[in-house]
Amino acid sequence: MASRKPRARTQIERSDATRTALITSAHALFADQGYAATSLEAVANHAGVTKGGLYHHFAGKVELFEAVFEQEQMRLAELGVRAYAGKRDQRAGLFEACRSFLEAALEPGVQRIALLDGPTVLGWDRLHEIEGRYTLANLRLGIERAMADKVITMRPIEPLLPLLNGALCDAAMFIARSKDPRAALRATLSEFRVMFDALIAPRPSTP
Repeated sequence: MASRKPRARTQIERSDATRTALITSAHALFADQGYAATSLEAVANHAGVTKGGLYHHFAGKVELFEAVFEQEQMRLAELGVRAYAGKRDQRAGLFEACRSFLEAALEPGVQRIALLDGPTVLGWDRLHEIEGRYTLANLRLGIERAMADKVITMRPIEPLLPLLNGALCDAAMFIARSKDPRAALRATLSEFRVMFDALIAPRPSTP
């Protein structure tokens, strides 16, 4: 029986594969060298794509970085979801989701892309717009569920959400810039536990 020839990829599939290769290469270079030191030519060469091919997918370096930043936000959000889902108790799940974000600050790629270059390259408005679809959206959902289940005392979420998110982001930056990031992580988690417990509604006493 004659073997079938492999199906040729469609133009859309080839285009998607090229875009993925560019984002993957850009992520590696941005994480290693930083935004300022990475050229579009280096990204194109790393991906095995012509510079013209790169411009077919991205208007410039900022747009390419934005795609990388969004991918990183998606990954961080997935880490949080897995950490949350790994605990039956909602209190523990919400804390572990926050812990996963702080632990990610130990990764050099997260430090470079999400914490150091992201705010400078994208600006506050665009950065928070992207976070609002991923990590910030998850944090909002976790708080809303905790309030609905009376795990967190009901209070206005709009001021609470940026307060908690800001604390996590600044803590992650503190960890990333520390001379001993792992020691900084341990100290931060200890203090975050105190702050987190202050939000939690008291458990109902058993009669």
